[in-house]
Amino acid sequence: MVRQYEAVFIMTPVLSDEQMKETVSKFQKFLKDKGAEIVYENNWGLRKLTYPIQKKSTGFYHLIEFKADGNIIADFETAFKRDERILRFLTVALDKHAIAYNEKKRANKPAEVAESTQA
Repeated sequence: MVRQYEAVFIMTPVLSDEQMKETVSKFQKFLKDKGAEIVYENNWGLRKLTYPIQKKSTGFYHLIEFKADGNIIADFETAFKRDERILRFLTVALDKHAIAYNEKKRANKPAEVAESTQA
């Protein structure tokens, strides 16, 4: 059964910009190869971690929202675990309320940016 999921992962801060993009594209390709449809992506950039992970205090955050068959999630998370560039990850199945909230949030975002540039 196809459901909508959201995956957030944190990459190690020692990566170059090129390495970070390569890591993200690796997981995008994994999803596309398995027949998933990427709905939305957002690069949150370098953020401070709440607590150190592997002696690192910062990490590159990235979010991917996608529609996929539930049986690929285990393989997707195994790919995260095998990649030493990933510090942490979380994959969540979205219910209809979360999907509606995300869509509403995305619909309002350009308007907020336009308002802030006019001020």
